[in-house]
Amino acid sequence: MHTVSNSIKDFIGILLFLIFVILFLFNTQVLQYFQFDFPSEWLNVNAIFISILLEAIPFVLIGVFVSALIQSFVSEETLQKVLPKHAYLGLISAALLGAVFPVCECAIIPVVRRLIKKGMPLQFGVVLLMAAPILNPIVAASTYYAFQQDLTVLYFRMGLGFVLSIIIGFVMFRIFGTTNQLRWTKEELIGETRTITTMKRNKWKQTFYHASDEFFDMGKYLIIGAFLASVVNGFLDRNLLASFITNEAESTGVMMGLAFILSLCSEADAFVAASFSNQFSSTSLLAFLVYGPMLDLKNMLLYFAYFKTKFVLVLMLIITVVTFCSVLVVSGFLN
Repeated sequence: MHTVSNSIKDFIGILLFLIFVILFLFNTQVLQYFQFDFPSEWLNVNAIFISILLEAIPFVLIGVFVSALIQSFVSEETLQKVLPKHAYLGLISAALLGAVFPVCECAIIPVVRRLIKKGMPLQFGVVLLMAAPILNPIVAASTYYAFQQDLTVLYFRMGLGFVLSIIIGFVMFRIFGTTNQLRWTKEELIGETRTITTMKRNKWKQTFYHASDEFFDMGKYLIIGAFLASVVNGFLDRNLLASFITNEAESTGVMMGLAFILSLCSEADAFVAASFSNQFSSTSLLAFLVYGPMLDLKNMLLYFAYFKTKFVLVLMLIITVVTFCSVLVVSGFLN
């Protein structure tokens, strides 16, 4: 019965994927064939939706494959040997590790989830979640090219990303300690039992099985998040927002809100931020560049899918408050 249920789920998933590909490749022809007259705003939403997915999926694939490699080739004992022993000093090591992980906010989530399942302390996982999407080399390079005329933005983005990831990890550790905050599905618990009895199975086969399962598991949340972000983005009047801003705090809050809604990949968000430079201050642009990689609409859904609700709500609050306050503190050095 369990096998039949999984087969039905796989069939539905493949069918939806094929429908998505057809609509992506031939959306104009489909609309013309059925004589649908869609408003231009919804066609814009479709374009934004596709661009978000195309931007995110390659990095998600990297993330789930790295996650699967960890599952198949990294034992709990090995991880325990290489992890820092000190609960607080280890936060710095986790932030430095984030600086060499070439992955964005979507890709790092399955990696951290797998590491926590393997035994990584929760606070180190939080730091890695926050740091990797901001500090990795690809993001540094894209920010450099986008802000060549004002490298102060680059320096503060990297510096704040490093410091805030440690602060957020520290606060989450003080609140939740070492308690388990992951969601475990019935299938995962069954899978854990099966893994014990199939240790001799080819590890590369296991890797691809884990990667495909995790990709389709993440995919539904990614698609929902991308669609919601594209709807809001398609109907949002940015110039109208800018007209209501009267001070630095409001400007910072608006740009943090935009970063959350637009759900841009951290490897590309610097170019979008640079396009706002005539409407918003450097302080608010910095808030956009720091807040978005740590929390946006699409990765919020992934957080809720893989972590307990209370943990995610507290994490969202801490990220928002810490980012807003810290950006205002450093505003004097930017403007």
